[in-house]
Amino acid sequence: MRKTILYTCLFLISFYQTVRAQEKPTVIPFELTPYNNISIQVILNGKDTVHLMFHTAAGSVTLIEESIKKLGSLHFSGADTVKSWGGGGNTSRHSENNTLQIGHLTWEQEPIWEDKYSGPGTDGKFGPGLFKNKAIEIDFDKKVIVLHNHLPAKSKHYTKLKTTFNNDMLFVEATCNTGSQTITNNFLIHTGHSGSMLLDDQFVASNKLGEQLKVIDTKELKDSYGHILKVQKAILPGFTLGNTTLKDIPIGFFEGTIGRQKMSILGGDVLKRFNIIIDASRAFVFLKPNKFQKTPYTS
Repeated sequence: MRKTILYTCLFLISFYQTVRAQEKPTVIPFELTPYNNISIQVILNGKDTVHLMFHTAAGSVTLIEESIKKLGSLHFSGADTVKSWGGGGNTSRHSENNTLQIGHLTWEQEPIWEDKYSGPGTDGKFGPGLFKNKAIEIDFDKKVIVLHNHLPAKSKHYTKLKTTFNNDMLFVEATCNTGSQTITNNFLIHTGHSGSMLLDDQFVASNKLGEQLKVIDTKELKDSYGHILKVQKAILPGFTLGNTTLKDIPIGFFEGTIGRQKMSILGGDVLKRFNIIIDASRAFVFLKPNKFQKTPYTS
């Protein structure tokens, strides 16, 4: 009886290991644009080819107005009011029951919303929701996204950070060094933002960062609905994410405003410097510095 149980256990273990070995990850190539965005080719409704930005803070699939004019397979069924980070009350058309194809992966009955803007050179965006229940590996060295059914073994060689996942948005804790003080804050992981970092109003005001950091420029940002926001640009002496410290990072903040920018953002100009693994439960992110670590900042 004991031998039978032992053989059964060994068989089950062997079977499980074989199944795990046969589960090949899905590899999706991407283009890293000059604006630090991740652009992926997508087939829409079996007819139209579009390039969508993989936007880690996006909760839906969107296409921009200019690109929509060139598409023959998209049909709108209505409109609704949606909010953007630069303002509210934006009317957006939506289309139901679309098919999306990335490589050999296909999604049916997907809703698509209309936007005014996306990352330059892209037709719209999508978020991690399409990769539900998958561990998402973003390898900037090889320019591929790899989808895993289980956390890959290589994650042991990465720095593990706890995350907060809320309303399709992923936050991680990091530390800013102003030269005179060290301050910890939560940051939204935002591959849709081409810049390096944008600080929230409350964080800036409560720590008087406008007085500590030298403003070197004023820049205009547009959200996806065209709202223009004026941003103060400064240099942050140090920024620590996990075990890695970046120095002299260009950052943005809205000086003198409270409540407009409610969350701090880590953009593509910082994120591209790490190969990233997001676990399937969105509870942890794993980071490893890559070849872009010493690349000059573009923002």
